[in-house]
Amino acid sequence: MSGEYLEPSEWYASLPTAYVAAAVVLTDGDDRVLVVKPTYRPYWALPGGVAEAGEAPHLCAAREAAEELGVTVPVGDLLVAHWAAPQGDRPRPMLTFVFDGGLLPEPGSIRLRREELEDAAWVSWEKAETLMSAVTAPRIPAARRARRTGRAEYVLS
Repeated sequence: MSGEYLEPSEWYASLPTAYVAAAVVLTDGDDRVLVVKPTYRPYWALPGGVAEAGEAPHLCAAREAAEELGVTVPVGDLLVAHWAAPQGDRPRPMLTFVFDGGLLPEPGSIRLRREELEDAAWVSWEKAETLMSAVTAPRIPAARRARRTGRAEYVLS
């Protein structure tokens, strides 16, 4: 077999890249979902954020929940893998992993990081979907179904 091969470092550098993020679904005793309102966006979101270099998605979800909410969240099963195509100012795809954070036993224990979040609310699953952007809203019904069935869902947008 003939041909030129790139050195591994060159080959890896030539591969396409995507941004990686993680979020967590938390519910209260009334099966309401926790949504947060970032200071830098016009819509609500699940608690979470972009992974640091080399950070595993489940660790990102736990770190972001602790930073944003001031509580330790046991990150459970993967509920949703969401691939979002490049759009607007984001030149690369975003791959977001949504994990089950389970029931938050003391919803009043949340302490928002005010530099990042201006508000948080416990809302119905249906309301949560309406508060999200068109890109992120499909995560909500997918996460709810995944919790019910025990099977993670794949979402494209």
